[in-house]
Amino acid sequence: MAENTDPLSVDEPSGGAGPEAEEERGAAAEWNRQSQVPVKVLRAHGDTVTAARLCLNDRCVLSCSADRSAILWDVESCRPLRIFDGVHGRTITECALIPNSSRMVTVSWDKTMVAWDLETGQTLWKSRQVGLLTSCSVSSDGRSVVCAADPQNGVYISDAASGQTVQQVSDHHRSTITRCRFDPQSQRVATVSADRSVKLWDLLAHKTTVSIDSNHSNVVSDCCFTNNGHFLCTASWDKTLKLWDLQAGGFRSQGGTTLQSGHEGSVSSCSFSADANLLVSGSYDRTVALWDMSSLCPSLVLKGHSDWVTDVDIGTDRKLVASASKDRTVRLWDIENMEEIPEVMEKRRTGGSGIHILKCEECGKPFPVSRLQTSELLTQCVFCRLKSPSTYRPQPPPLM
Repeated sequence: MAENTDPLSVDEPSGGAGPEAEEERGAAAEWNRQSQVPVKVLRAHGDTVTAARLCLNDRCVLSCSADRSAILWDVESCRPLRIFDGVHGRTITECALIPNSSRMVTVSWDKTMVAWDLETGQTLWKSRQVGLLTSCSVSSDGRSVVCAADPQNGVYISDAASGQTVQQVSDHHRSTITRCRFDPQSQRVATVSADRSVKLWDLLAHKTTVSIDSNHSNVVSDCCFTNNGHFLCTASWDKTLKLWDLQAGGFRSQGGTTLQSGHEGSVSSCSFSADANLLVSGSYDRTVALWDMSSLCPSLVLKGHSDWVTDVDIGTDRKLVASASKDRTVRLWDIENMEEIPEVMEKRRTGGSGIHILKCEECGKPFPVSRLQTSELLTQCVFCRLKSPSTYRPQPPPLM
């Protein structure tokens, strides 16, 4: 189908969803033959699913859609627990849970941000902004909400309890802000943009403290922090992801560390696991990639969506990955036993793959490296290498 072709990527597979998709219609769970992992398919949205978030100790998933609704799903039964609709007049672009509460916020192209009660489905407040709202994020302390507006290329920071705007930053970027994210310490807001830059806005200083020319060759579509806030990952329509060490600041002279060869299409989304050892990314090539952060290589590629993957999330215990898609579904991938999958085991073998396992002299964790890497890279994992001052710019090992 022509509408499934990513105009920014290499050639896409032709044809429709195929017989496998026909078989799975009406089924809640299945074994994905392509990816070799169990997957549950959640169907209730009538249009593109724009975001999916695992929540409530990974017992639920929250999704939102171009059909102007948001849904809270039960992971076990794959059924909607509550549908939130009738308020937004256009596509809901993103949703976010407010920590330590039973509330969430949604933002929309209708220029409004709405807070909802998850238990009753009632709206708590509604805040209208000047522009189309493209993204939102809630601080980890649950006190603040940030949303990005277009065409103002700015962000609004609001009180999560009332929706009242407390800070407004206009013309923050030169083009559309595609994603905004609070850092884990609730002190800064990271924004990425179609102008290919990354910025960190300091909430206390009321100014931009970090501005990065990302060197991505196309729109920067998403970003995510590690739990300690030291690293930021960016996803781009140039088909790559990049890792930035915000603590050491080496990116100012060396740039970011590029993760590539994971997707054939534009990368739409990214999310770190709680321990930062695993990164999940979604792409317009219809796949979800799982990255081993010690080697910066994709461990496993999950296939099954019949259209663009628009968003990804990973559970707190690293057992589930959620993906949202233009194919109107949310998929829940069970990756708990991914280390037992032959493809993953093969990539960790010490034999013909050209990869062997070493122990990081800094943190003590095992990490795989390619035998083609220089000796300078054979003593530390990527996170410890990035923390150490060096004139060497780490590069991902080649895929075998």
